[in-house]
Amino acid sequence: MVARDRYEIFLAWYFVSIWGSGFLATKIGLHYAAPFTFLTLRFLFGIACLIPLVILTHARWPTTRSEWLHVIIAGVLMHVIHLSGSHYAQYLGISAGIVAVLLSIQPVLTALIAACWMGERMTPRQWLGIVLGFGGVLLVVWHKIDVREVTLASLVAVIVSLAGVTAGTLYTRVFCPRVDLRASALVQFVATAAMLAPLAWLVEDFKVQWAWQMIAAIVFLVIGASILAVNALHTLMRRGDAARVTSIFYLTPVFAVVLEFLMFGIAPGTWSLAGIAITCAGVALVTKSRRWTANKSP
Repeated sequence: MVARDRYEIFLAWYFVSIWGSGFLATKIGLHYAAPFTFLTLRFLFGIACLIPLVILTHARWPTTRSEWLHVIIAGVLMHVIHLSGSHYAQYLGISAGIVAVLLSIQPVLTALIAACWMGERMTPRQWLGIVLGFGGVLLVVWHKIDVREVTLASLVAVIVSLAGVTAGTLYTRVFCPRVDLRASALVQFVATAAMLAPLAWLVEDFKVQWAWQMIAAIVFLVIGASILAVNALHTLMRRGDAARVTSIFYLTPVFAVVLEFLMFGIAPGTWSLAGIAITCAGVALVTKSRRWTANKSP
């Protein structure tokens, strides 16, 4: 049991660190290609990485038409809708702080949906942790927020991204609980590239400024985030309840602030430090348990 708990803790922290770093990598990549184009390149590279992995490991493909459909729908929600929305929000000039705050609403939405329609029982301690986590994130990124940067288009992009990641996480948990993560990732990458490539040509003329920084960002986002981090999240979702697992999303903007300090020497202010402490306390209240196992109503 101890080994299992340590493995799950490792997966959670890996996801947080990579997801938080992904904001920086995305920002770098968007300097060289527009969102649809950048994402198309990202998933084409992901396909190239996954094909040999799936073949060599004899991954199990979906066996029924409904399983294929569920895998594709989950991929569209998580990759096409979520990533397109968040990338375009940054591309349209919205600050990373506002994106982080709005996307950090996801654990609240997940908890409400899981409690109302999925039969997952939330304790008062967990609800308190969710509220504290969101409040802590506000404090962490508040100094970076400039509401004047928000346009209707960028706000819609963030809302679309939030809806995509929330729906995709829950959809995967309900309809894809036993799919092979390797084969399903390849199926989702192919479906995503097939949907984004035409948009890249029609909307953005597929213009790319080739540079090693963009290539490095793509490699990091594909291998570290789209393959390993997403699989880590799906593994945790299979082992625990939705609200507890998705509460770790609160830690991603916190990690981004810490990374910004380590890489660029931009020290967080007093309010940000207070927010980091409050966020960590909130996540601890939600996740504190002997196991990540779901606590469902009978």
